[in-house]
Amino acid sequence: MNYAHINVERDERVCTITINRPDVMNALNPATHAEMARAFDEFEADDELWIAILTGAGDAAFCAGGDIAAMASAKTEDDYVVPPSGYGGLTNRFSCDKPIIAAVNGLAVGGGFELALSCDIVIASEGAVFGLPEPKIGVAAVASGMHRLVRDIGLKPAMAILLTAEFIDAQKALALGLVNEVVPAEDVLAVARDYARRILKCAPLAVRATKHCALQGLRYASAEEAMAAQLGGAFPVLDDMMRSEDTREGLNAFVQKRKPVWQAR
Repeated sequence: MNYAHINVERDERVCTITINRPDVMNALNPATHAEMARAFDEFEADDELWIAILTGAGDAAFCAGGDIAAMASAKTEDDYVVPPSGYGGLTNRFSCDKPIIAAVNGLAVGGGFELALSCDIVIASEGAVFGLPEPKIGVAAVASGMHRLVRDIGLKPAMAILLTAEFIDAQKALALGLVNEVVPAEDVLAVARDYARRILKCAPLAVRATKHCALQGLRYASAEEAMAAQLGGAFPVLDDMMRSEDTREGLNAFVQKRKPVWQAR
């Protein structure tokens, strides 16, 4: 499918989605939201695609969040529409068990930071900057940032970022556990692809079951309760994995001392 505001590339099992509005720091207007939502819908539904990488075009920004000019010119809420799956089709996408990697190549603020928070692994350039500056323009980080940040790094560090609306650099983000690695700008996408390559060595259904259980397990107050729920069948995706052809293939490949051939079934 052709897109006007994003680029979508397929490389075997990996789908790379690039926000392509570098002239406005990859800010998201309604059309870009809609295209990203469609691209992530297609990724989630495509059995041949197992991992997604999200990045931004150019060197300056991953995503500067919502397009403020488009918001300011909107006369009604209907003039600036965000899809049900959230900012960039991702921040409300709680159904996707496939891994999503963010390659943050610069500024990631507002909705751009919320996009990164919605990914499973985040690789940041040395010059990357993160923040939720919404209170400075009279709004709040409503695209899941307020909720994800406190869960990712704890209440007090999160509140410092949320209430001051100040930016943090890549090293601070690394220290807080918001990113997995900080690398030179020219290496960001390559490192993200390397993570994808390493994940592809694992059984895709096992990877998806792991993501599903880890995230859904956060609904429970303790590990003991999460395990009780797991043993009680609260995560059927785990049972499906255990009955899969890939699980049998993995066991046989181990015994036969060969590389497994995954089929995602």
